[in-house]
Amino acid sequence: MPYRLGARLLAPVILAILASATPARAQTVDPAIDLNEALRRAAAYDPATPATAARIAAANAALRQAGVRPNPTLGVDLENFAGTGDRSLLDQSEATLYYQQTVERGGKRQARSSLAQADIEIARRRGAVRALDLMARVETAWVEAMSAQAVVPLAQDRVAAAERLQTEVARRVAAARDPLFSGERAKVGVAQARIERDQAVETARQARATLAAFWGGGAQFALDSSPLARTELTDPGPVWQTPDEALLAAERDSAAMRVRLEQSRALQDPSWRAGLRHFGDGNDVALIVGGSIPLGRYDTNRGNIERAQAERTASEADIAAARIEREREASRILARQASAAAEVRRIESEVLPGAQRAVDMVRDGFNRGGGAFTFLEVAQAQEAVTAARARRIDLLKSFHLDGARLNRLTGRYATLIAGSETR
Repeated sequence: MPYRLGARLLAPVILAILASATPARAQTVDPAIDLNEALRRAAAYDPATPATAARIAAANAALRQAGVRPNPTLGVDLENFAGTGDRSLLDQSEATLYYQQTVERGGKRQARSSLAQADIEIARRRGAVRALDLMARVETAWVEAMSAQAVVPLAQDRVAAAERLQTEVARRVAAARDPLFSGERAKVGVAQARIERDQAVETARQARATLAAFWGGGAQFALDSSPLARTELTDPGPVWQTPDEALLAAERDSAAMRVRLEQSRALQDPSWRAGLRHFGDGNDVALIVGGSIPLGRYDTNRGNIERAQAERTASEADIAAARIEREREASRILARQASAAAEVRRIESEVLPGAQRAVDMVRDGFNRGGGAFTFLEVAQAQEAVTAARARRIDLLKSFHLDGARLNRLTGRYATLIAGSETR
């Protein structure tokens, strides 16, 4: 009995504690993920990073191998151990044990090492370009998610406007000022608005899920769509070298090193030999020294040298062409952004205020009755506002998608992913 009484007395206290704790939990909201956080998470989760690190490790291994000298040769020659006449006896045989070493001329080892070092730089630059491509896809997904999220309030406002209009029409139908089909039409408008709202909510969820897939997350996170309204142009100014151009420069340096390597291979490498010769007749031993060098009569490696020189020239032309194309594309993107931003500002200052005033006037006249305005005119006036707001969102989306292309073109996030490709 005392236990039941104590439990009965403690129950209100426990409920009060839980009630006071519940609002605190309800007020806890995860911070909205912005672009920098999305990029950071995607870079940390990037599954291709180990592949880049492995390619760099392979290039480093190739550098170590490039500095290795040719292996020596240890050989044995047996002469006169079988024959006819005086040479048919084993004691007339001669055996030579020798050590042979090829000596590389023309700086071949240094040329190989320089080429391997250039290949390491290429592997790093390719990893950086690949990571920048990932950043561009993440930023594009972020803009798509932001735009989809911005459509949700527009769809919700459309539902509210349709429901408000349905109430007004129902009142007029009840007062026999409008026919019954007007009420049915208003119901259909509400149903269509609700369907579009639900679709907008689902589209926004799918867009968040697509974005979160870059870091292995889910769609249950907050997304701040306020940056979508910003239309400030971000002219990158003069860019000395983008990561793509840096990759082309590394490939040009590699081609130059290959020219040097092929030129060094045109020089023939001599081989030196030293050993001991044993004479079976008398059991004597003698020291021998010799050498050889190929005659560069036919193969002078000229074709490989010319091919390497042509590849170096092509790399230099690729760099110049990439720089021109980058400046040309940046100008086109900035022009599109400026046009979209100007149209957004005009919609905000000229179209939306006037369209909203038209809605207010038509609705006021519709509510007063007298047949000045019909249900269809009210719906059309409201649809004009919705269309203008939707057009604004489409323009803002296009503006920021162009911004993502410009950021990728100029390598804006190169510092963000620096070092991540070798992690």
